[in-house]
Amino acid sequence: MEQFIEFTILGFFANLIDGCIGMAYGTIIASVLTFFGMPPLQISSSIHFSEIFTTGASALSHLKIKNIDFKLFKRIVFAGVLGGISGALCLSLISQDFITPVITVYLIIIGISLIYKSFNLSKNKKKIKYVRQISFLGGFCDALCGGGWGPIVNGSLIGQSKKITKTIGTVNSAEFFVTLTQSVIFFTVVGFNYLNLVFGLILGGVLAAPLAVFILTKINPKVLCFLIGAIILIANIFVFIQIFRG
Repeated sequence: MEQFIEFTILGFFANLIDGCIGMAYGTIIASVLTFFGMPPLQISSSIHFSEIFTTGASALSHLKIKNIDFKLFKRIVFAGVLGGISGALCLSLISQDFITPVITVYLIIIGISLIYKSFNLSKNKKKIKYVRQISFLGGFCDALCGGGWGPIVNGSLIGQSKKITKTIGTVNSAEFFVTLTQSVIFFTVVGFNYLNLVFGLILGGVLAAPLAVFILTKINPKVLCFLIGAIILIANIFVFIQIFRG
């Protein structure tokens, strides 16, 4: 029960932050679970199974306040699904001893990227380019590393969009279908363990979803983006040092 409560709190705050800045649910949880030594394949499968419910709740909340651009949604979702399938299959075949340091370096890069993005969220361009390519890459890295859809897709598109909140709502809603596809593959390959973890993340994330969408319309996401990037960066530098010490 104590573990369940801890994971519920983790899921709540991770999805609250993700809903506010459009990124970092999977990255935050992957950072925490990598720090405590969970195998990468189990990290990604646990995160994505919980995200079926958390992204579903987020999508419904965004739909309710009409915060989805359906033209952009169509361009994102199919490429993201294909990328997610490719990444999930790749993770299932790669040695776990090899992938742990790779994921740690990847998360360090994501942390730096979030810090950089925090200074550029309001710089809007006229036309959104390379949407399908970005979405494929986001889905691939998200499945492979347990997080990355938000930082890659939202992080790239926010800098080009005219309305940041609608871009975040659209990308977060498309994530439901990307996550659902990944979860089917992970369930087929490894099943789902760590039930306390998964159900705790689901409960916390679902509770946070409506609140996060409300906050999204009320606050400037720059400060949150910077803080989360700093936390992820510091945590994974520590993990990186521990890996090469021993």
